[in-house]
Amino acid sequence: MKTGLQLYNTLTRKKEIFEPLNAPNVGMYVCGPTVYSDVHLGNCRTFISFDLIFRYLKYSGYKVRYVRNITDAGHLEGDRDEGDDKFAKRAKLEQLEPMEIVQKYTLGFHDVLRMFNTLPPSIEPTATGHIIEQIEMIKEIIANGYAYEENGTVYFDVEKYSKTYNYTILTNRNLEDMLANTRELGGQDEKHGRLDFALWIKAKPETLMKWASPWGVGFPGWHIECSAMSAKYLGQEFDIHGGGMDLAATHHTNEIAQSEACSHVQPARYWMHTNMLTVNGARMSKSAGNGFLPLELFTGAHPLLERGYSPMTVKFFMLQAHYRSTLDFSNEALDASEKGFRRLMNATALLEKLVASEKSDFDIENIRLNCIKAMNDDFNSPVVIAELFEAARIINSVYDGKAQLNEADLSKLKQLVSDFVFDIFGLKDEDSSNTELNSVLDMVIDIRKSAKENKDYATSDKIRVGLQQIGIQLKDSKEGTTWSKI
Repeated sequence: MKTGLQLYNTLTRKKEIFEPLNAPNVGMYVCGPTVYSDVHLGNCRTFISFDLIFRYLKYSGYKVRYVRNITDAGHLEGDRDEGDDKFAKRAKLEQLEPMEIVQKYTLGFHDVLRMFNTLPPSIEPTATGHIIEQIEMIKEIIANGYAYEENGTVYFDVEKYSKTYNYTILTNRNLEDMLANTRELGGQDEKHGRLDFALWIKAKPETLMKWASPWGVGFPGWHIECSAMSAKYLGQEFDIHGGGMDLAATHHTNEIAQSEACSHVQPARYWMHTNMLTVNGARMSKSAGNGFLPLELFTGAHPLLERGYSPMTVKFFMLQAHYRSTLDFSNEALDASEKGFRRLMNATALLEKLVASEKSDFDIENIRLNCIKAMNDDFNSPVVIAELFEAARIINSVYDGKAQLNEADLSKLKQLVSDFVFDIFGLKDEDSSNTELNSVLDMVIDIRKSAKENKDYATSDKIRVGLQQIGIQLKDSKEGTTWSKI
């Protein structure tokens, strides 16, 4: 098992050596999507980032149980237990049952992540499938004195909890400032304190998704599901809890409070958060009109996009930024990533055509060690990509006969590409999977080869120039002719 991994812990606000509770086993929980609409790019960045983390932990020799939930109940529009239920509102809009909405958008979510070639989690529990666990956890929190019931709704008592535990430990916010910035409780509000939040919500007569409980018919609050499901599948204490940085202030803060109020232990040792997305420097959001869905990005069907970009181009673009840094979308940045991705894929396609020599001009082992060092430094994917571009340069130099690699180094280079490009980054050559295009181009290359052998250089040049005009570049070498997208 490879060691030396450091990761940034939001809880302590510093990088720490990763020391699992029960090595080589690792428990990782990541907050999944609320499946009432199409998954947005911010979610995708989070799941691509934790897919990278999942893959690298496995590469490092850990046995990882990766749990990512599906929120299919209990998520109201407002963070203060107010507004309509997101599923009921969407169901009414689309004239469907709420669980039809859940099914529709869960399938869509899985389809998008398949396009990004992410691995499925070990377990993908749903909120509706764990109502009993959530009720039992709420009962324990009440028994411990940290929650109270008012007219069929159960609230978490933040003020009482804060006398024993640090409610703002994750964000380091000042509790007094939070109270001052929270509006006064209205006369109809049942909460005892301004920061109190619902663990169980009383159902209205028209509520569609509701369950029986000791406090009457209702449904769980949004935060309790993750506390209940992470405890069930990973234990009261586990290694990594992840999600987008937008979840830290409320959802993850409340998760910690619920878990400690129930079991008296901090649930996760390491809290990891991905940063937000921007578009041309402005924060991406639906209200600003600059938010686009993955499929809009793939097809180019959005006013801010000049054209579409393939899923692997978008994934490569995301991996070129560190998961904790802001990622800015622009047509120029995506164009540059597309060129870089094609350069990397074109080089990897040449690997099997390289011929070993007696000596080596490059130190492949040093590149591999640099990649591992970068990944061990809080999963620094941009540095790894720089090393992979160096590997691509070496491949091209050897293929062109300008440099040499011996048998051992050629084998190391092939393993490096296999490990980091395909296994850890989860990239794939989208062109190589297009068998029809491959067959057509192989035939065209054969026709051009025959033309050159017959000294029909006009036809040979016409084929080469014609393909170049439609974005296909031919490359001749002593081993033969290969093609790549420009």
